[in-house]
Amino acid sequence: QVQLVESGGGLVQAGGSLRLSCAVSGSIFSIARMGWYRQTPGKQRDLVADITSGGSTRYADSVKGRFTISRDNAKNTVYLQMNSLKPEDTAVYYCRQSSYYGDYWGQGTQVTVSS
Repeated sequence: QVQLVESGGGLVQAGGSLRLSCAVSGSIFSIARMGWYRQTPGKQRDLVADITSGGSTRYADSVKGRFTISRDNAKNTVYLQMNSLKPEDTAVYYCRQSSYYGDYWGQGTQVTVSS
């Protein structure tokens, strides 16, 4: 059973930083694509950033230059470093694992950026 547990969300002032973590159980972490998504009420869940098993990354245009995704295969953990946060970054952030074996999601962590 694959489980994803996010942590690191919270309340921060605009211009501040947070680092989200997603710890993943299971043995396929190293071969899976890992991603961070975010969702606000009434809107669809959108990709923020993802990283392949080989370390290739992609980012939403709105976060390029401010957010950095990384992974530690030894710890089965993916991170999202978020700098220069803006009020429009406020959302629930979800971690996703994608592989041949299926898609799995975490429960989400709230990030609130005050102006």
